[in-house]
Amino acid sequence: MTASSHRDRPVVAVFTKNRTNPAYAAARIGAERTVARWGAQVAHYVPDKPDDIGQQVALVDHAIAGRPDAVVFVPVHDTAMNESVQKLNAAGIPIVNYLNRLDKGDFVAFVGSDDYRIGCDIAEYLFRHISGRGDLVIIEGIASAVTNRERMRGFHDTLRAWPDVRVVASRPGDYQREPTLQLMREVLPALPRIDAILAANDLMALAAIEVLETEGRLVPVVGVNAVPEAVAAIKAGKLLASADFDAMKIACVATEAALRHLRGERVPREMLLPVQIVDASNYEAWDIPFEERRCPEWEEVSNTAPG
Repeated sequence: MTASSHRDRPVVAVFTKNRTNPAYAAARIGAERTVARWGAQVAHYVPDKPDDIGQQVALVDHAIAGRPDAVVFVPVHDTAMNESVQKLNAAGIPIVNYLNRLDKGDFVAFVGSDDYRIGCDIAEYLFRHISGRGDLVIIEGIASAVTNRERMRGFHDTLRAWPDVRVVASRPGDYQREPTLQLMREVLPALPRIDAILAANDLMALAAIEVLETEGRLVPVVGVNAVPEAVAAIKAGKLLASADFDAMKIACVATEAALRHLRGERVPREMLLPVQIVDASNYEAWDIPFEERRCPEWEEVSNTAPG
């Protein structure tokens, strides 16, 4: 018996990985907007320590005890959360996986974007901007994150087609500001010349720009997410471009998929939002707060699902 049998409004438990990355704040906004539109309720589960496996394990146990009707879940680690996912499956709580793919387990659907294509497209954009030649710094995300592995695979596959782009440093910023500030302060003194910086998310791209500015250095930088802070930096001419990995829109769709499943509707097994590059030529469409951005219409995404 699920909680829906004794509640007036279904409860969706929404898991995000931290409170420090604007993309996950956006995901919570998307989930809240969707449950409000559907007359449901949301319960948020966020580790106090960013991306902490032990805390997310404990949060899953806490959620199961509360018997939500459905779970919208992004794992902090794709394999370390397998046992927790199995617990959710055993409890009969339907899961919609979003943003980062689960390694194992049964789930209603996956909602995300093509991180490999994101990596390829944003790298190609940057390499064309520097005319296919120069010294490149790559700022990686969290090694255990599927998004990072796929974006890095896209970066490196694209690099093979640009032999005159030379990687002079590739270091993890863990998708966070502080680690990126530290690595940039360590890397810059040893690299008097940098022609471009390719960052696996906007938070790291913006942190890199912050350090570059203190050193009086102007370098083209690109990121991923198209969060409002990044769009503002594009508008100001500080960030060259970002790939639109819109966690708010993805969470909107994932939460709606959970609610449609609870209503007995068929939900596509996989829904991927399209990849778009945001730069000075088109940023206006993204130059609005997440609260004012539009959630996708269900038909926009479900009709383009694979298969």
